[in-house]
Amino acid sequence: MKKILCFGELLLRISPPAASNWLSQHQLQVYLGGAELNVAHALANWQVPVSYCTALPNNFIADDIINQLKHAQIDTAAIQRGGNRIGLYFLQQGTDVKNKQVYFDRKASAFAELQPGTINWENVLANVKWLHFSAIVPALNDTLVQVCEEMLEAASKKNITISLDLNYRASLWSPNRKPDTILPSLAKYCHVIMGNIWSANLLLGAPLHLSNDGKISKDAYLHHAESTVSYIINQFPKCHTVANTFRFDMPDGSLQYYASLFHEGQFWVSPEMQSNNVKDKVGSGDCFMAALIYGIEQNMQTQQIINFAAAAAFGKLHEFGDVTQQTIPDILKIMQQYA
Repeated sequence: MKKILCFGELLLRISPPAASNWLSQHQLQVYLGGAELNVAHALANWQVPVSYCTALPNNFIADDIINQLKHAQIDTAAIQRGGNRIGLYFLQQGTDVKNKQVYFDRKASAFAELQPGTINWENVLANVKWLHFSAIVPALNDTLVQVCEEMLEAASKKNITISLDLNYRASLWSPNRKPDTILPSLAKYCHVIMGNIWSANLLLGAPLHLSNDGKISKDAYLHHAESTVSYIINQFPKCHTVANTFRFDMPDGSLQYYASLFHEGQFWVSPEMQSNNVKDKVGSGDCFMAALIYGIEQNMQTQQIINFAAAAAFGKLHEFGDVTQQTIPDILKIMQQYA
């Protein structure tokens, strides 16, 4: 059976609880993280054959991690071994990776030091039907841009569906590297692109004329999403599916969420969801991406695809950690609540 392959850096997330005495208690929460790993984990949890390609050093910590991934039914055969360290990031529970308090410690990690020509893409892409990566990978350095290019060229020759998540992390882009001059060279290979109108502007140069403070009408945001879709489809002819998510922290302390999807030539919108009980904002977009892949692969009707993906992302907001533990029935239950 053909698999979905996710390519990206595995990170360990160090996540102290808010207002805790973690130093005096000698305790810290540690989670497996990384955008593409989160996607792989969700798909495996939903019984979809999935493989994960990253780079990890040869040490006992990496061995433990790989055993954990195998236990989660993720194929680890494509993981490259070598280098000196695993990337880390530090983030307080309940906050978001876009928060100014997030601290990435991933310089000189095994993944960041990957070189072109070192991965046998013919072997890694064997029996793969879908390849997924995110904009975080090329954000790390120019060498990884070259690695992505050789991966995407190899996947294109095999007619593999390619998806891109427009994750934007300002702290990862050095001032002398302009994202909108780098990402288009990779997006041109992609069939499915997911993000939002702000990341499309920063990473792909799509026009932008709305703020992201949530004070503008939903209709205005959705109209802008349609304009962003038109830009992406025109700039990147291989792309046939574009998803945009909208997540706003409201003045009353609640969180508002909805999403749109352009697929098979039509524009669709999910129900609007709202919560006062968000536990962890990390991984919500990755859960959306996994559910989008799942819905397309399961040949759901387009309205069901966007409803399913939005419900999965919304559900992830109510879980601790980077990866989702939601089952398909869990997500369907959320869909029913907002039908």
